[in-house]
Amino acid sequence: LNETFIHRQTTANQVRFTTVELSEMETKILNAGNRALEIEKGLFERLKGAILERSAEVATASKALAEFDLAGALAELAVNDNWTRPDVNESHDFAIEGGRHPVVEAALRKTGDPFVANNCDLSGGDAASIWLLTGPNMAGKSTFLRQNALIALLAQMGSFVPANSARIGLVSQLFSRVGASDDLARGRSTFMVEMVETAAILNQADDRALVILDEIGRGTATYDGLSIAWATLEHLHDVNKSRALFATHYHEMTQLSGKMTGVDNATVTVREWEGEVIFLHEVIQGAADRSYGVQVAQLAGLPVAVVDRARVVLDALEKGEREGKAHKALIDDLPLFAATPAPMAAAPSGPSPVQEKLADVHPDSLSPREALSLIYELKDLADK
Repeated sequence: LNETFIHRQTTANQVRFTTVELSEMETKILNAGNRALEIEKGLFERLKGAILERSAEVATASKALAEFDLAGALAELAVNDNWTRPDVNESHDFAIEGGRHPVVEAALRKTGDPFVANNCDLSGGDAASIWLLTGPNMAGKSTFLRQNALIALLAQMGSFVPANSARIGLVSQLFSRVGASDDLARGRSTFMVEMVETAAILNQADDRALVILDEIGRGTATYDGLSIAWATLEHLHDVNKSRALFATHYHEMTQLSGKMTGVDNATVTVREWEGEVIFLHEVIQGAADRSYGVQVAQLAGLPVAVVDRARVVLDALEKGEREGKAHKALIDDLPLFAATPAPMAAAPSGPSPVQEKLADVHPDSLSPREALSLIYELKDLADK
C-alpha cells in the first residue's frame, strides 16, 4: 500500500493509480461548468436588479442618446446631400422647389447619373389643390408622388428636406394609394384592395391632408375604372378639399382642370428620337396625350413580333376611335397576324472568318495564355 498513490483500476496490461490532489482537481473540473453558470446567473441577477433600481435614469439616457443619434444622422444627410430647412407654418401651402427623392437620388449617385429635381405647388388656400399627373410609363410619375410625400413627412418630423426650398402648411394626415397588391387570404383581389384603400382615404381625409394616388381604377374595365377615378377626383376636390397628387393614364380626366378651380394638369416630359423613347423625368404644366406603353414593352424585351402586332392593333383602335367606329367592328377589321416578323437576312455562303479560325484550333493543346489570345482574335474577327 502507498499513501500517495491510490489504486483505481487494473487492466490486462496496466494498472491505474490516482492521488488525493488529482481526485480533488477532477471534482473541481467536473463541477466547474455548473459553478460558472451559477456565478453568471448571480452576476446577471445583480446587474438586473441594479438596472431596475435605476430604470428611470436608464430610459431617459437611452431616449436622449436616440434623439442625438437621429438628429446627428439627419444633420449629416442635410450637409452631405444639400438639403434645406423647410418653412413649416399654419397655412394650407405646399410649395416645393427643386424637390428630390432621397432614396432614388442616393441610388443614382452610385451610378453617376443625375437626379432631375422638380417643383410642386399645391398652395390653394382654404380650397382643394390637386395636380392631375399624366405621362408615359417609366417617366417618373410614381417617384414624383413619393418624393413629395417624403418631403412632407421629413419636414414635420423636424428634418431638413431634399429640395432647394420648401414651404409646407401643417399636414394632418398623409394618405398613400400606390402599387398593386392582393390579399387573397382574406378573399380580396388586387382591385378590391385598391378600392378598400381608396375608400379609407375618401372617408377620412380632411382639408389639411396630403394625398397621393397612383393609378386609381386600373384593375377593372376601362369605363368602370375611368368612372371610379373621375368620381374619386371630384370627391377629393369638392368634399375632402385635400392637397393631392393624382397620377393617371386616363387622359380623358385632364378635361376636369377646366371645370374645377382647384385641379391643374401636370405631365412628365418625354422625347422620341429615331423611334425610341427618351424619358426626361421633368414635370411641367400640361397634359400628356399618350402613354407610350408599347415602347416600354419593347424596352422590357417583348418579342419583336408581339411589339409590331401591338403597334398595328393600337393604330387601328386609335383610328377607329377618331372615326367613331364600334370596337367590335374594329376587331373584325383587324387582319390576323398583320405584324409578321421581319424577314431574316440570308445566311452568308461559305464559312465565316471566325469559323475558319476555329477549324485550325485544338483546344486540348492550348495553354491558358494562348486561349486568352485566341479569344481576343476571335472578337476582332467578329467585329469586322
